[in-house]
Amino acid sequence: MLNMVFLTNSWLTSFNQPGLCITMAMLLHYFLLAALTWMCLESVHFYLALVKVFNVYVPKYILKCCIAGWGIPAIVITLVLIINKDFYGNGSLSESHPYSNFCWIQDNTVFYISVVAYFFFIFLMNTAMFITILLQIHSVKTRTQKTSRFWKR
Repeated sequence: MLNMVFLTNSWLTSFNQPGLCITMAMLLHYFLLAALTWMCLESVHFYLALVKVFNVYVPKYILKCCIAGWGIPAIVITLVLIINKDFYGNGSLSESHPYSNFCWIQDNTVFYISVVAYFFFIFLMNTAMFITILLQIHSVKTRTQKTSRFWKR
């Protein structure tokens, strides 16, 4: 959906309908945050599968993932809309290029908080999970090699 909204955004902006532009910008923002959130949930899933292998039953796990994956971005979008719906709009680059119009976040502060900071948080979370998983794999490999040497002796 992120790709679909991204590809149709410029075309739909050409209709010069403010409501349509706000909707497209909101959808683009939502699906971008949803993609990032699902990426974070994948790293949590890898952590549970590779590090916390045993005794990791989470009741209604898929439902909780879906609520987080689709709900957290919805909360962010709702907050932005509640604060000011005009944060979303037409980001025309120049009058000489009519197809350069693009509906997106118009306020830099909102962009840096709701996209860049969100991405940075997800990136830190994924990096932490990646390092933890690598350390777990390394420790399993080390234990296996020690056991192997012991049995060879």
